[in-house]
Amino acid sequence: MTAPAWAPPPSSAQRAAEGRAARRLAPRRGLAELVTGDRDPLGILEGQNAGRVPELVPLRAERMAASPFAFYRGTAALMAADLSRSAGSGIPVASCGDAHVANFGLYASPQRTLVFDLNDFDEAAWAPWEWDVKRLVTSVVIAGQATGRDERVVTEAARATVRAYAQAIAAYTRRSALARYYEHFDVSGGRAVRDKAGRRVVRAAVRHAERRTGERAARKLTEADAAGRLRFVEAPPAMTHLDELTASLVEGAIAGYLATAGVDIRLLLQHYRVSDTVRRAVGVGSVGTRCFVTIFQDGDGNTLLLQTKEAGPSVLVEYGGCPQPGGVRDEWEAAGQGARVVSLQRILQGVSDPFLGHLRGQTGDYYVRQFRDMKGGIDIETLDDGPFALYARACAATLARAHSQSPNATNVAGYVGSGRTLAEALTAWAYAYADLSRADYAAFLAARA
Repeated sequence: MTAPAWAPPPSSAQRAAEGRAARRLAPRRGLAELVTGDRDPLGILEGQNAGRVPELVPLRAERMAASPFAFYRGTAALMAADLSRSAGSGIPVASCGDAHVANFGLYASPQRTLVFDLNDFDEAAWAPWEWDVKRLVTSVVIAGQATGRDERVVTEAARATVRAYAQAIAAYTRRSALARYYEHFDVSGGRAVRDKAGRRVVRAAVRHAERRTGERAARKLTEADAAGRLRFVEAPPAMTHLDELTASLVEGAIAGYLATAGVDIRLLLQHYRVSDTVRRAVGVGSVGTRCFVTIFQDGDGNTLLLQTKEAGPSVLVEYGGCPQPGGVRDEWEAAGQGARVVSLQRILQGVSDPFLGHLRGQTGDYYVRQFRDMKGGIDIETLDDGPFALYARACAATLARAHSQSPNATNVAGYVGSGRTLAEALTAWAYAYADLSRADYAAFLAARA
């Protein structure tokens, strides 16, 4: 038998040419069109509540009702359904699925340095690259308008966000896949920001993140009993103890998690013993999904906090109808949705929490990570205009690094081009969707009245 002739993968030049050719079938200006069709926004939100913890559903509604931006944060499913109706580039990448400005932030690397990156992957899956960019740019528009900024400031920030993405994806794809795999945003580089206001924002965010450690959280959230065992202090409804059976199930599921964690983590946890577990409500859109925090304690009173969070199907698949590559789809079907979240987080982040793992429990699929490991963020709604635009561009460049991990990234760069045409199209789409989201918000508030 004759062995098949060897051939290399397509070159970067070939992939970029394929991306440029895709413009003929899907013109970039066409990405400006928002197709709403027959939509039922409140029905989608209500449908999401069906499988959630009933007593936490009112808390979810309360948090989403706080502002137009808070509402937008909780409507990734609604946006995925709307995106599925619109024309697209046809170029899929590993996507965050919920890439709004509040889902970027600081956290500790395994080397204990602070990095800036995407930090939420509950909805991650394969999807057209522009879905993430549209969600990001729309969040810039909604957050900007919600804080009463001059419309010229908001518009230019939105356009600059798209241009920053275009420039970054082009720069990354000129490098080798291995080089961009190792790339990450160390916050020490952020201290070189020339703008004084920008430096102040970075320094404040760093100070905040450095205080948000697991040890500090343990001191704040727990108290010791007579035997020295640490127990969480309840704060209903956001943090409550479990019944004995549920607590034993959650704590027993740690064994399943350990099978997916690294051998170094399995050995490390032998120094600790489970001390207590609570249910905790987190986020805005995630409120009502099952989330638990477990405190581990060693013989000297040192602590470690792990968060076990429920993982349902990605909204990109469930509501957006995005097909998934066969290999990863089969893996997720076998290992569960927690495996999807963990695998996409490891792909999209420059560096990830070494404690990441997943499990299948009696009540669903879950993933595990550290709780408050120097995790911090920047509240874009409180920024002055200069840092507001700077932060939006930083998020765009970070998103481009995440997308650059996909084999189709160079196709994206070829399709995107310089970013001028794309900036006009996606900014127009973002403004149209911001109007639609505010109308949905008004309907949401009216339904609660």
